[in-house]
Amino acid sequence: MRRTLRSSHRGLPRRLAAAALAVLLGAGTLSACGDDEGGGSGGAATPLRLGYFPNITHATALVGVQRGIFAKHLGTAPRTSTFNAGPSAVEAVFSGAVDATFVGPNPTINAWARSHGKAIKVISGAASGGASLVVKPEIKSIQDLRGKKIATPQLGNTQDVAVRHYLKSQGLTANKDGSGDVKIVPQENAQTLQTFAQGSIDGAWVPEPFASRLILENKGKRLLNEASLWPGGKFVVTNLIVRQDYAKEHPEQVKKLLQGVVEATDLINNNPDDAKKAVNEQLTKLSGKPLKPEILDSAFKEITFTTDPVASSLTQGARHAEEVGLLEPVNLDGIYDLGPLNEVLKASGKAQVSDK
Repeated sequence: MRRTLRSSHRGLPRRLAAAALAVLLGAGTLSACGDDEGGGSGGAATPLRLGYFPNITHATALVGVQRGIFAKHLGTAPRTSTFNAGPSAVEAVFSGAVDATFVGPNPTINAWARSHGKAIKVISGAASGGASLVVKPEIKSIQDLRGKKIATPQLGNTQDVAVRHYLKSQGLTANKDGSGDVKIVPQENAQTLQTFAQGSIDGAWVPEPFASRLILENKGKRLLNEASLWPGGKFVVTNLIVRQDYAKEHPEQVKKLLQGVVEATDLINNNPDDAKKAVNEQLTKLSGKPLKPEILDSAFKEITFTTDPVASSLTQGARHAEEVGLLEPVNLDGIYDLGPLNEVLKASGKAQVSDK
């Protein structure tokens, strides 16, 4: 089956250049963070530029950066940039501002579609689960959302697609222009914490730790855990993509990055207490404020950290985006390049992963 993005993306080169310039010059969505914590010498003359989000669903990146794991494998610390949500990260990829980034499945699909399969490849999974619909306590059912305002991280991001599709499945409309039975309010996650506390919104479909923060800090109620909508509760919430031109020019650096991803994933799963500490230290560096232990514990319980990209859920996510008018038919054949990851996994004695 073929899917292509809607015609709003015609005139791609000029519009991508303008969008990329906006990202770089003033949108406030790309934050340069400098070098990875670890030292390391040698390696690539130009450090790999790596993007990620200050979310628990990006713990692989947070741990890899904070513990110097990426620096150890790459031979030099990557230059890092952080984003609030996937569409901003994708613009940075298109502009050449980052070489690889952790990002959600729907922006990944959009990047593939907009570039006609020329810009990016998915080279690893990172996390499954960790997204929920949290609402005011008086909201008892999905039907109670009629006439309410629900926040998402950004128009077209993974959670934005998820809430629109789920509402549609329940007979509720949520249009891109804000009209419909439920008004969707795309805004930064940090702002959602404030607007929920102020009563400006009635709920939010957000990733961790923001779902747990809405519950534990603002007396919200988890109305729906997105895991309940997927077979076995497994769905990709974060994967790792790389610019195709970078991968062709620096295949060894890509493989070394993947070695770091595998080690960081192992640390999270084998030593969760140390992983939580590393995550909190890195989040504190980014935001200036650590998370409370109970929020960390709550968030980690909702997420499975894995290099498996759960490819079937990305394909299904494309269908969801199409059904809510955010995507036209696109051929996803070839979006994955898991060969280098499987080489790393095999060398480590681990099970290989599939693109099916």
